[in-house]
Amino acid sequence: MAKVSGAELIARTLKEEDVENIFYIMGGPIYEIVNHAEDLGIRGIDFRHEQAAAMAAHGYARVSGKPGVTTAASGPGTLNLLTGQYVAYIDRAPMVTLGGAGPIEDYGRDAFQELDQVSIFETVSKATMRPTEPGRYPEQISTAFRLATQGRPGPVYVDCAEDILYGQVEEDDVVAASRANVRVRPGADAEGIAEAIEMLAGASNPVVIAGGGAHWSQAGEDLQKFVETTNIPFFTTPMSRGLIPEDHALSFLAARSTALREADAILIVGTRMNWIYTFGRRMGPNAKIIQIDIESSEIGHNRDVDLGLVGDARTILRQLTAAAETDGRLSSDSNAEWVATMDEANRVREQRSQEMLNTSQVPIHPLRLCNEIRNVIDRDAIVTIDGNEILHYGRQAIPVYYPGHRLNSGPSGCMGVGLPYAIGAK
Repeated sequence: MAKVSGAELIARTLKEEDVENIFYIMGGPIYEIVNHAEDLGIRGIDFRHEQAAAMAAHGYARVSGKPGVTTAASGPGTLNLLTGQYVAYIDRAPMVTLGGAGPIEDYGRDAFQELDQVSIFETVSKATMRPTEPGRYPEQISTAFRLATQGRPGPVYVDCAEDILYGQVEEDDVVAASRANVRVRPGADAEGIAEAIEMLAGASNPVVIAGGGAHWSQAGEDLQKFVETTNIPFFTTPMSRGLIPEDHALSFLAARSTALREADAILIVGTRMNWIYTFGRRMGPNAKIIQIDIESSEIGHNRDVDLGLVGDARTILRQLTAAAETDGRLSSDSNAEWVATMDEANRVREQRSQEMLNTSQVPIHPLRLCNEIRNVIDRDAIVTIDGNEILHYGRQAIPVYYPGHRLNSGPSGCMGVGLPYAIGAK
């Protein structure tokens, strides 16, 4: 009976998981993963620094919706993936990171580049794995993909020890991969949906905020149908920009602070009340909060909520739209006065920014730079924006019209993401 190596089994499993690209720097012991993957038609994209490879895998995931795959040599090579892994972890982006490692049989002997990489990656990973038998790679790599994508997404780290990668196993002894053929999208109970509609229908100044959970759930069309059905103004987080075109009649980008301060009911769809929202304090203290999240521990984190709906963003938005249509109190004619208030606040703020958007000062002001870029790019352009100050100027000046077409450093604020994200997006 023919034998097969652990590295070849990893490559086979990547192919079965519909992996298109692997982002990496060549080195030991992972070069056989890359070689076998390329033999199977997976494109290898070789970088000059591992951090950029990880960030490109993240950018690919943000645009494609599929897990990005990255790999690096043992020790320093794998450690260089950490910053990219951290940014993906904060963004809750699906990735599978295959870290090269020294042979398990030499642990504890001061072997070359011996390091407990699993422990180091634990705090920036949704899960970590250390396979110890080459024949179990299909089972464990497929598990890594399932963990990375199901529920709240995130990066999964798999430690790939040299002796396990190079180990040979009889084909008959390989443990097969196991997969779920149908993705389950849990919804909320009927009582919770009815209570949410009651709160929104009774509000004078309702607002919808959608975040990464809505993005990864691919809920753009359902989010748009809900806000149009109910005539509720919406805002998005850095991750979810473009779920609805930002020139939509219910989009008031410049009036965000006014909206959050004056809203009396806020529907939060798949986003965390983290520092971006001043841990929930950026919202009016008397606003009723309805929070949707697939991760139950996020409900009520940092601020009390009046109603928590645990489930998939897309499923629950569909439930809410159907309930609103049946109830009848929320319609495309609702909240007219509040929408007019938001429109006026947005117009005033936009007028204030015109001077800096068009200033002729030298050196060029970043807002003028962003405005010039805005005037020449196509509507469907994918734009990546790096961290620090340019992030804020780009956010203000360059709108987004399609899901996944704006990539920035998000909650981590990490600098250096711009070019790797662009490569991954491309």
